[in-house]
Amino acid sequence: MNDAHAHRARSAATLAAVRRMEDALGANSDDMAAHFHDDFVWRGNQGCGVKRGLAAFRRDWQLPLRAAFTERVYVTERYLADGEWAACFGHIEATHSGPFMGMAPTGKRVKIPYMDFWRVEDGRIRDNPVSVDFASVLAQLGRDVFAGEGWEAFDRGEKIPPAPPAKT
Repeated sequence: MNDAHAHRARSAATLAAVRRMEDALGANSDDMAAHFHDDFVWRGNQGCGVKRGLAAFRRDWQLPLRAAFTERVYVTERYLADGEWAACFGHIEATHSGPFMGMAPTGKRVKIPYMDFWRVEDGRIRDNPVSVDFASVLAQLGRDVFAGEGWEAFDRGEKIPPAPPAKT
């Protein structure tokens, strides 16, 4: 098999491993060891934290997310795969049913946007950088973490965006 064929085959195997894991998460499986190395690292953006190992991922991410948001529907909009790396973007539709970022349950239905990246080794996920848009979720629940200073005001024409000084 030439290098291009080998790369495509590795990319396809990586994507298959990720899709098996996502199917298990969507089914609320508690058997994540089949999909993640025991010492994998889940690296979230600000507000999400870093989880080192499967036990920390389950205790400090998976279970709190399930407690805060029930009736979850995972909507992956697009997958990409390149060698041992795969990525996707999408969102979770869920009901705010438990405490979240200090907020009591509201019962509101929210959309939780995310981007996920995975490095697969030996058919299981070893590294998982993630970006979850909790600022968007909080806004849907009535808390503006940007205190009205978000740049969306530029998009709506409510504020004039600053620009660097003109060069002379």
